[in-house]
Amino acid sequence: MRVADEPTAPKNLRERWTDVRSAFRNVPKAFSLVWEAHRVGTVLMAIITLIGGTLPISQAWVGKLIVDVVVNNVKTGASAQAGINAALPFLIIEFVLITVGTALSQGRILVEHMLNARLTNRINTAIIRKALALDLHYFEDAAFYDKMQNARRESNYRALSIITTSFNIAQGSITLISFAAALLAFSPLVAIILFGATVPSFIAQTKYSKLNFRLLTWRAPEFRRMNYLEHLLTVDHSAKEIKLFGLGEPLLKRYQDFFWKFYVEDEALARKRSLISILWGLLSSASYYGSYAWIVYRTVAGEISIGDMTLYLTVFRQSQTTFQGMFYNTSQLYESGLFLENLFGFLAIAPQMASGEGIAIPRPIQQGFEFREVSFRYADREDWALRGVNLIIRPGEKIALVGANGAGKTTLIKLLTRLYDPTEGQILLDGVDLREYSLEDLRDCVGVIFQDFVRYQVTARENIGFGQIKDMDNEARIIAAAERGGADEVMAKLPSGYDTLLGRWFEKGAELSGGQWQKIALGRAFMRDSEVLVLDEPTSALDAEREYEIFQRFRELTAGRIAFLISHRFSTVRMADRIAVIEDGRIAELGTHAELITLDKTYARLFNLQAEGYR
Repeated sequence: MRVADEPTAPKNLRERWTDVRSAFRNVPKAFSLVWEAHRVGTVLMAIITLIGGTLPISQAWVGKLIVDVVVNNVKTGASAQAGINAALPFLIIEFVLITVGTALSQGRILVEHMLNARLTNRINTAIIRKALALDLHYFEDAAFYDKMQNARRESNYRALSIITTSFNIAQGSITLISFAAALLAFSPLVAIILFGATVPSFIAQTKYSKLNFRLLTWRAPEFRRMNYLEHLLTVDHSAKEIKLFGLGEPLLKRYQDFFWKFYVEDEALARKRSLISILWGLLSSASYYGSYAWIVYRTVAGEISIGDMTLYLTVFRQSQTTFQGMFYNTSQLYESGLFLENLFGFLAIAPQMASGEGIAIPRPIQQGFEFREVSFRYADREDWALRGVNLIIRPGEKIALVGANGAGKTTLIKLLTRLYDPTEGQILLDGVDLREYSLEDLRDCVGVIFQDFVRYQVTARENIGFGQIKDMDNEARIIAAAERGGADEVMAKLPSGYDTLLGRWFEKGAELSGGQWQKIALGRAFMRDSEVLVLDEPTSALDAEREYEIFQRFRELTAGRIAFLISHRFSTVRMADRIAVIEDGRIAELGTHAELITLDKTYARLFNLQAEGYR
């Protein structure tokens, strides 16, 4: 079993105490989440807890009074009617107490349901909002996905569990305090035995809570792989290859291998936990029945009344049950606190990319962009993606980036849009470092279509309108953007035009070809009234005729804007004002199409090779 295999050094008492304090520190944070999610529900839970805690002793005391009335009437030989009359007030009180208990139980279920729904939304929103705020490099790091997996797993359940168990502990505490006088009056020694017998079980449960948490935390990478296999086997974009290559059963077997590995580990831990719980449960039962025998003896000896015996038996039984419940809830509280450490740890991750001092992007751009000795290296790589790049782009200039896959073209665009910041050097806009501008304003002034653009499973109108979300209701702008990107032809063929749902994930969705999707993405890029337009392989899925039409209008479509064009098609590239050839992260050549052909180096060689293929 993996828990036993993990090489961990034994912890001393101080380290264990630190772990416990760390777990329980999350309890106030969990209450804060619940309070933010539903304040009324939290207050109602507190009221239910307070009233529920006083009900057991009230019911036990009324039960004692009923028994004493009955016994007294039997001893005195009073009539049945007199006995009923004497007991009736107490019976009514007991009925009311039982009714209140039933109402509180149902009320608790209702409030927990309300809290669960709102708390789930609160936590999921917090996780999503944190993901939105984090830098792009986090999403290219496997360790980050492990943290997100651990944060999302059981967080909703554990946060609510902390609340319910905390209220259970509070209610149990109120109940025990109300029982304390009766227990101590009868026998302090018996009270100590009853409560002390539950302590070993609590310690054992806490130990296995820690083991369960560690086991699930270690599994995060494997859980993600299992989820990936499930996704791969059930979504549209992979269905064709899965079927044609016969990958279904082999990949399903991998999924099953993960499942059975996890099952065996869980089963072994559950067996040990159950066995130790049974053994310590026997000790608790033995202490209870020993106390039971002692109270029966004192009743037979005439030291206490039958009503007192009824009261003490009820108090003993409920005290031990309540005490066991409190210890169990405390161990659950500890376990939930451990799991929430993952959630609060994830929410504590801070973005590394500052938003700048809020300087607005100049509109229009006066001087352009300047890459000054810009170098960049990804965090998980030793080699440089870009090295010593110097490049000036003037206002309104159209510049094409050419190079082999992995040469650094898209990385340069990511730096321009501040998805990353340079490792070395500066990128200036009108003489000011990009990092000094408002990040939101910078991205608002750039329209981008990446090669791996998103195919949103929403309406065609929304697919284009997402390019400028604040103008989603501007019908004329959406139509104009669709026309500029060539998506108007796609709309004309859709059953509900712009209101057609795209993709096959949802009912009545219309699937598009690769070229049609690309026209939609182009329309999305043109939706934005941007100072800079970036087209990363914008026509790779278009037919030759449509590509020719778009680039005949290239200057019209990008009039007054700086445009970056990344393409492997030299018929497209030659329309740019200047062409930058990137090799191994450096700008190897820079000039117009004619100048680079005359230079007769990499660009000329690649152009001639591609041209030869069309002859």
